[in-house]
Amino acid sequence: MKELEIIELIAEALELEVGDIDMSTLLADLPEYDSMAKLSVIVLMDEEFEKKLSGEAMEEFKTIGDIVAFAQA
Repeated sequence: MKELEIIELIAEALELEVGDIDMSTLLADLPEYDSMAKLSVIVLMDEEFEKKLSGEAMEEFKTIGDIVAFAQA
């Protein structure tokens, strides 16, 4: 899956517009990136990419690009 397609899925999970985020967007700068959003990303990784993502691993993510890299790995 291409980078932009993954960003679109992440934006949907975070209830954001695609144009509001890019690879360098800092998660800490997103008010929407709360515990429910993190849970949505965990579910997204499981359902769309068949990847298990723990809460501890989520804490390592600093940017949208980190989530994209995890999805592509």
